Amino acid sequence: MSKNKKIALIIGGSRGIGKAIALRLAKSGFDLWLTYRNNHVAAEATKKEIEQLGSTCTLFSFDVSNYEATKTALGKVTDTTAPDVLVFNAGVARDNLMVWMTKEEWDTVISTNLNGFYNIMHVLLFPMLREKRGRIVIISSTSGQIGQAGQVNYSASKAGLIGAAKALAREVGKKNIYVNVVCPGVIETEMTDNLPKDKILPLIPLGRFGKTEDVASVVNFLCCEENMYIHGQVIGINGGLAI
Repeated sequence: MSKNKKIALIIGGSRGIGKAIALRLAKSGFDLWLTYRNNHVAAEATKKEIEQLGSTCTLFSFDVSNYEATKTALGKVTDTTAPDVLVFNAGVARDNLMVWMTKEEWDTVISTNLNGFYNIMHVLLFPMLREKRGRIVIISSTSGQIGQAGQVNYSASKAGLIGAAKALAREVGKKNIYVNVVCPGVIETEMTDNLPKDKILPLIPLGRFGKTEDVASVVNFLCCEENMYIHGQVIGINGGLAI
C-alpha cells in the first residue's frame, strides 16, 4: 500500500463491471483490494492494469457466499486497516422460469448475491465504524427495481440489496459512512452475452446497451466527490429502461 493513498475494496473486481470500477478508482488515486472467486488469470490481468496506472493492488481469492472463508481472507487486514471505499459487486445469475427453477438455482443466487453481502459487511463494517468514515456502494440491478421474467431468484436478491442498503444507511450515516446503490441495466459484459438483445434494445430510450465505464463513472463520483449529500439513494444506470 502506498503512503497516504486511500484504499478501495472491490468485492468481485476481476472482470466486467467490477474491473471497470477498479480501474476508474485507480485513476482517481486509490490503491485497490480486489476479491474474486477462482479466475486467477483474469484477476492477475486486472492487477497488472491497475499497477500500470500507478496504484497497488492486493488480490483476495475466496467464495463470498462462505462466511468463514470471507472472514479468513479479509479479517486480518481489517484488524489494522479499514478501506475508505467498499464496493459490493459480487453477483451470479442462474436464470430460469420460476415453475422450472431448481432449489440449487435459487440457493446459489441468494447465497452469493444476498448472503454474500451479509458476510462482507459483518467483517468490514466494524473497522469502518471504528474509523468513522467511508463510502459504501452496492451494485444492484434494474431487475431488482422492476423485476424480470426468468429472474425471480436474481431479482429477489438484487431487490434485497436495495432494502438492506436503505436500512444500513439509516444505521451508519451519523458515523460519516455514506451508503448508496447503483442499478445497472443491460451492460455489455459476459453475464449479458446470451440475453436476447434484439428484443431488449427497442425498450431502451437511449437506443444502446450500457458499457462498464458507464457504471464505473457513477460509482467513482459516489466514492470521490467531496461535496456529498447523497445517502441511502438508488441510482439507475439503464439508458431509460426503467424510468
